[in-house]
Amino acid sequence: MNNALIIFAKQPLPGLVKTRLTPPLSPDQATELYRCMLGDTLAKVAELPATDRLLMYEEQLGAAAYFQQTAAGCRLYPQRGDDLGDRMANAFGLAFADGYQAAVIIGTDSPDLPLSFIEAAFRELEQSSVDAVYGPSEDGGYYLLGLKRVYAELFRDIPWSSDGVLEKSLARAERAGIRTTLLPSWYDVDTAADLQRPELLNEGNGAPLTREFVKNRLKAEG
Repeated sequence: MNNALIIFAKQPLPGLVKTRLTPPLSPDQATELYRCMLGDTLAKVAELPATDRLLMYEEQLGAAAYFQQTAAGCRLYPQRGDDLGDRMANAFGLAFADGYQAAVIIGTDSPDLPLSFIEAAFRELEQSSVDAVYGPSEDGGYYLLGLKRVYAELFRDIPWSSDGVLEKSLARAERAGIRTTLLPSWYDVDTAADLQRPELLNEGNGAPLTREFVKNRLKAEG
C-alpha cells in the first residue's frame, strides 16, 4: 500500500509545550524535554520502510523554518482546524487527497513507542476487514490512529484531553459500522508521575535524548 505517517508536532517554545509538567519542571526544562521527545520520535520514524512522513505543525511564528531545519525528510504542513478533531480529520484528508491509501497519525508524547507498533498498524490496515486502527493509551486516550479514509464520526464531539477519548471514539465507530482493531496499550509522557517510569531509562528503548534528560533530572534530584 501507499503509506503515510502523519506526525503532529509543535515548535518547542517555553510555555507552549508540556505545560502539565510545569511544575515540577520549569518552562525551560519542559521545553527541553519536549525537544528531546520530538527528536527521538523523528529519528525513530525515519527508519520506517516504504512510508512517507508528513509532519503537521502548529502554526507559530518561526515554526515552518524550525521544522525545515529539524525534520529532514518530512513533508511539512501547518495544522488546520478549530480543535484537535478538526486538525486530525483535515490531516487525514490531506494525506488521502495526495493519493495515500493508508495513513497513521501519531504525536510526540510517546518517544519510546516501539517502531513495531507503527509497523503493525500499517499491516492491520492492509486487511480488508479493518477500517480503523487505534493504539490505546493508558490515560484513556490513544497514541495512534490509522485509517484508509476519513470518517467524520470519529472526530466530532469527542471529549479531547479527557480519559474518555478512546471509549467514546470506539463507541462512535461501532455505531457507524466502522470496523476497528486495537494495538497493544502504551503510555504518554505527560505528568510528573510519567517521568518516574523505569521504561524511560531502558537503554534499548529507542529514545536516547529523552532517556538522557530523565537521567540528568534524577541526578539533580539527588
